[in-house]
Amino acid sequence: MSDDEPRVFSIAEKLDRLFTQIHARDQAEYTYTAVAEAIREQQGISISHTYIWQLRTGRRDNPTIQHLTALATFFGVPVAYFLDDVESRRIDGQLELLGTLRDAKVTEIALRAADISPSTRETVAEIIRKLWELENPASARDRRGARSFDGGRRRESGAEPA
Repeated sequence: MSDDEPRVFSIAEKLDRLFTQIHARDQAEYTYTAVAEAIREQQGISISHTYIWQLRTGRRDNPTIQHLTALATFFGVPVAYFLDDVESRRIDGQLELLGTLRDAKVTEIALRAADISPSTRETVAEIIRKLWELENPASARDRRGARSFDGGRRRESGAEPA
């Protein structure tokens, strides 16, 4: 695999990501027992907490599609998360956003922003974009390079002018 090819993640790594990212705010991650019991009760599928632990730690790496589907359903992701690396990366991006929203109290900011004028909201959005660019200079350069200007309006490269 070359340096520019995306990394392929194992089922264990994907399952670990679900455990660490999907849980209620201010709550610890789900226990193996809680996941196994919920799957049995809600989906009628027999799975043990030990088997889930083995999958997460990579001690077992060839689960049945039934078990993958049950785990995906429990965590609220499509089963393709475990089977398709492109889908995994897309969902991982969403999980990262979920974690950011949960951990950074972004929801509180959004709720407060609802009570300010549209022009002030635009100013806040611009400040956040500038802060993001300061913290992510390489991504910001890539993003700026993929954009062009047309008649004073920014648009994505290749997009039709408005």
